[in-house]
Amino acid sequence: MLDMIGPCSALRAHTLKTVSVDIAAQDHRAAIPTPSCRGETEIASMWRIMPGSRRAMCKKQRIDASVEAAAWTPGPSRLHTISMRYLNKLLLPAAMLLLSVVGIPQENPSRATAQYTSYGQMKLPAHYREWVYLTTGFDMSYSAAAMQMDHHVFDNVFVNPDAYQAFMETGKWPDNTMLVLESRRATDKGSINKRGNYQTGDVMGVEVHVKDSARFKGGWAFFAFGNGTTAKMIPVSRDCYSCHAEHGAVDTTFVQFYPTLLPVAQTKGSLRAAY
Repeated sequence: MLDMIGPCSALRAHTLKTVSVDIAAQDHRAAIPTPSCRGETEIASMWRIMPGSRRAMCKKQRIDASVEAAAWTPGPSRLHTISMRYLNKLLLPAAMLLLSVVGIPQENPSRATAQYTSYGQMKLPAHYREWVYLTTGFDMSYSAAAMQMDHHVFDNVFVNPDAYQAFMETGKWPDNTMLVLESRRATDKGSINKRGNYQTGDVMGVEVHVKDSARFKGGWAFFAFGNGTTAKMIPVSRDCYSCHAEHGAVDTTFVQFYPTLLPVAQTKGSLRAAY
């Protein structure tokens, strides 16, 4: 490490010859001079030597202190060190950077799992729009009575990738399946559009249909988020549970509205018998 400081061999040899101390008689660490040049660059090797200047004197003082520090360590295993404060400045930022990269778990959208608060509320999956897109409905309603609304709505459905892959292989939904229904306001006026509707940036609500056989009676549960990031479970007495149980094509889910999954369920023979 001494070579990093940059003294010539003659200077190093001269300085080492001037060291003559009885190590057993005193604490050699206390005898190491402490550099006193404040406000200058800490690492001496980065200075430019300017003969006769304060900077050159400071550099020589740093070099002498470092060489003496090495000379005070006896035996073949002596440590070639700069001051510990130099090492801290070099190593601590690198260690912090390493921890920030590998020490903090990062969410992987393809390995998403349902997360809950200590009160049992579900946390909205942060990256559900990076999941597998299944379908979009437009002004859909499961009631014969038409609802009077002053706007149109698009319903986008996403599913976590692990559940999608399992369904493609088996035609069935595994535990930890999360189907996200995202409702967005529709509009017919904007930019160059002359006909039809398109989605706006207004998210009107998000619902999650999640499967966890160990956590929920019946295996499935619904959560309605609105515009929040956490949601309570919708009570099982609500119509959404009975409607899905009665009309869902596969395991209480409306696979009949997912054009890429319905053929898979038919091929795998996983369609509900009553359907």
